[in-house]
Amino acid sequence: MNSWMHHAPILPVAVPLMVGAAMLLVGDTRRKVRLTLGASAIVIQLVLAVILLCLSSGYIASDWPDGVGVYLLGDWPAPFGIVAVVDRLSSIMLLLTAILGAATWLYSTARWDRSGVHFHPLFQFLLMGLNGAFLTGDLFNLFVFFEVLLAASYGLMLHGSGRVRVAAGLHYVVVNLVASFLLLIAMAIIYGITGTLNMADLALHAGLLDGGDRQLFEAGAAILGIAFLIKAAAWPLNFWLPATYANACPPVGAVFAIMTKVGIYSLLRIGSLLLPTGAPAAFGGEWMFPLGMATLAFGAIGLLAAPQVERQAGYCIIMSSGTLLAALGMPGVTLTGPALFYLITSVLTLGALFMLLELIERTQSFGADMLAVSLEAFDLEDPETSDSSDDVVGVAIPAAMAFLGLSFIACALLVTGLPPLSGFVAKFSLLIAALETSSTDSPSVAAWSLVAGMLLSGLAGIIAFSRTGIRLFWSSEETITPRLRLSEAGPVGVLVLACVGLALWAAPVMHYLDATANYLDRPESYIDAVISQSSIRNVTPGGTQ
Repeated sequence: MNSWMHHAPILPVAVPLMVGAAMLLVGDTRRKVRLTLGASAIVIQLVLAVILLCLSSGYIASDWPDGVGVYLLGDWPAPFGIVAVVDRLSSIMLLLTAILGAATWLYSTARWDRSGVHFHPLFQFLLMGLNGAFLTGDLFNLFVFFEVLLAASYGLMLHGSGRVRVAAGLHYVVVNLVASFLLLIAMAIIYGITGTLNMADLALHAGLLDGGDRQLFEAGAAILGIAFLIKAAAWPLNFWLPATYANACPPVGAVFAIMTKVGIYSLLRIGSLLLPTGAPAAFGGEWMFPLGMATLAFGAIGLLAAPQVERQAGYCIIMSSGTLLAALGMPGVTLTGPALFYLITSVLTLGALFMLLELIERTQSFGADMLAVSLEAFDLEDPETSDSSDDVVGVAIPAAMAFLGLSFIACALLVTGLPPLSGFVAKFSLLIAALETSSTDSPSVAAWSLVAGMLLSGLAGIIAFSRTGIRLFWSSEETITPRLRLSEAGPVGVLVLACVGLALWAAPVMHYLDATANYLDRPESYIDAVISQSSIRNVTPGGTQ
């Protein structure tokens, strides 16, 4: 393998780190330089994600065993050193992050990056944290990357100003600090019992525990699972999410659509590795399924009750987390492939929805229903009386109202799971897989509960979005034809078209995701690749070569 390809697994972390640091050296007044650096970093990360997906899938020839690439930082072998691991699951999440990040970054350049300081460096550090969380091979660095992405998200959440935004941001900060504290406690217990935090090595040691050590390990794993469930916005500790996401500026709310999925990914990753040891309850159906169903019900009720459309989008994220937790909490891997398809669709859909809602707001009387943004904070004027309105809302694109209406319909279909888009494919696949599980395994009540929950949540989505669509597009007497920039409409259109593409090529995508699910059911491939990876210079723990 080429030398640069050998370093490819760490580049999704190194590129945004270096670019973000370079941006801090460039003043806010040199916006073109920051935009150039940001665009270059976004493109590089997108290309890297595609390359890593091809390497892990075997589309590009490599020496990775079973498609698992291991990068030894400092050239220290596992479990003594830090490792970055690329496989099918992590490469999927990297590509999803790169696509969503590219769309939201482009949208932000229209005006939102100028409503506060250091938007672009914070955005790069957020991508760095997300990529690192998906690539890391040990629990401690998972915690480190969690804190990196959370620290960046704190700044992005408070980007701009406003009392409501600050209040929602403080709730967000406090809840995530509690979750991080639980992570530290869990890691201390697990390390004290097993002597390792490397995920692959942990899977080997956990199976050898018995008696009191086993019970203490399971207690630590339970605390770890609770921390991940909080970060996944599981009920009852998800009260902060609707207000937080609704009051963030639109591109930030859009990129936050993948934040809860980091918790889902962590539960799936660690749970799959601990499966041979008899995974603790925190990573199985005893916890995940009932909490997932409760989260799904909470999201559906909140969606019906929310008066503002931005809060409805927040409850849609909670519904998606509940659906994923319930599906992944079912026994076996039958639902894992469809759950991954649903995860991809929901992230793309909700990212598009958060940006789209801000564009739709411009069809109302200026400033109406803008929850977190005041005219004074952003120094905006009424476009009807201002000669400089084009600097704020851009130039007209043809058929703007038709674009907004069709995009809203597409997002509504995707969220509710109605045909013909990928949301229907995802939910239908989950329903079929749940019914197959019901016919072959004992927990038929759980399978039918999942089916009922998904159908009822879809009905709640139909009611809520129909009501909202009528209010936004038909009942207003003072609808204003908005003036949109291509940099605003383009990202929304791309994400919606990506969901259309998922529907058109559902068969090969689902085949790939089912193969990923089967790979996760055989964790020995991941474990062997990490433990057997030798250093380039044959460095041993004693420091000899």
